[in-house]
Amino acid sequence: QFLYFIGDPAMSIMELNGGAVMAMAGKECFVIISDHRLGEQFKTISTSVSKLHVINDRCIIGLTGLRTDQQTFGAKLKYELEMYKLREEREIPGKALCALVANMLYEHRFGPYFTEPVMATLQPDGSVYLCATDLIGAPCEPADYVVGGTCSNSLHGMCEALWQPDLGPEELFEVAAQAMLSAVDRDCLSGFGATAYIVTKDRVIKRELQGRKD
Repeated sequence: QFLYFIGDPAMSIMELNGGAVMAMAGKECFVIISDHRLGEQFKTISTSVSKLHVINDRCIIGLTGLRTDQQTFGAKLKYELEMYKLREEREIPGKALCALVANMLYEHRFGPYFTEPVMATLQPDGSVYLCATDLIGAPCEPADYVVGGTCSNSLHGMCEALWQPDLGPEELFEVAAQAMLSAVDRDCLSGFGATAYIVTKDRVIKRELQGRKD
């Protein structure tokens, strides 16, 4: 008798459920965008799962990686944010959010959450602070864009080609949308459309993007 394994036995646990998140900075605004696919290796389970969590009107976080750890970490983060609001009597600022997330991940470094957060925040002075961490909380803080998920390499290539400094909200949305849709078309573990948030100092706009369904 033969035992057949459906899928890639060498696939990383970070790639099991697929998914992609990207944040991009503009002039006093940012766009954060995630795809909709939830899968189990090459099997698609759902095509309507967003990885984005709105913290407040200036901070949004996206979680990539293992879906169960995304949900567990997201619930724990929500609890910590509520406790922060009770203690400090104010919303958490962007850099404090990133420090909190990094500390929560590093606290579990010997049995880590298999998730890699991507965070975008708008500072009080209008500047944009982007941060992404690995699964033990080591931060990456670029000025232009951050990416995470299974199509990170494709996203890096598209963002490097399309991003320009000081883009306005609508221009930035067009660039981010084209980068995300083009990147997920080259990755079978992510895609099926995307959800984008455009954040400015005055408002938060949510938009749904249609992508290929095959």
